[in-house]
Amino acid sequence: MMRTRKRFGQHFLHDQSVLTRIVSAVNPQPGQHVVEIGPGAGALTALLLEHVPHLDAVEIDRDLAALLQERWPTQLQLHGMDALSFDFGALARERGGRLRVVGNLPYNISTPLLFHLLRFVDAIDDMYVMLQREVIYRMAAAPGTEDYGRLTVMLSPWLHIEKLFDVGPGAFKPPPRVWSAVARLTVLRQPRFDVPPAFAAVVSAAFSARRKTLRNGLRQLVPESAYALCGVDPGARPETLAPAQFAALAALATVPPAVIT
Repeated sequence: MMRTRKRFGQHFLHDQSVLTRIVSAVNPQPGQHVVEIGPGAGALTALLLEHVPHLDAVEIDRDLAALLQERWPTQLQLHGMDALSFDFGALARERGGRLRVVGNLPYNISTPLLFHLLRFVDAIDDMYVMLQREVIYRMAAAPGTEDYGRLTVMLSPWLHIEKLFDVGPGAFKPPPRVWSAVARLTVLRQPRFDVPPAFAAVVSAAFSARRKTLRNGLRQLVPESAYALCGVDPGARPETLAPAQFAALAALATVPPAVIT
């Protein structure tokens, strides 16, 4: 059994039926530019390479990367680095087309990694990701529900999110303590609404003070006059607003652009 490193959040997917379902959902075709995040022991990699002649893979574990490169010296292009630092836009330019991203994402960095991928929506067609099931619930949540929050709102302008199926702990070695799920994230060619520079700052501030009203939570960012102009109740809680309403408030905010982290 291949040794796992806890600091990388490694849980190797080994269930062949789950692996087959993922590849069937992706349906990779020759000529498409597929990049796998965190190939690990290469179980999913092997199935993907039955459909495409070449695959890029981003793997932070140098020992695993070396083993994978030795196994597929010509078919696999290994990028031995942290996916949080990887430039997916540069890879798309190098490959001459938009990317299809596939990955069993490390659960300990799932939200920062999703925000990092948002930087490259112009270079990505779709993403098929394995995540902790609760994270996928949050990604696809509706306003007014318990799971709705910052992650939901930040992904909403650019992605159409579909939960595909659940995956139990026994599908992994070692098994995690939580259930997982696979989701399809389709990048929209045009965002659902205009995204002002202050969008990330307003969303982050609102949900960091989730129990406060919008008026109190956004006091330093959004002028009182903005609420009436946007048709938003300043006494409402942030989880009741639709993503486009956050964008409307952000368009009138008095803060400089925020960096998504």
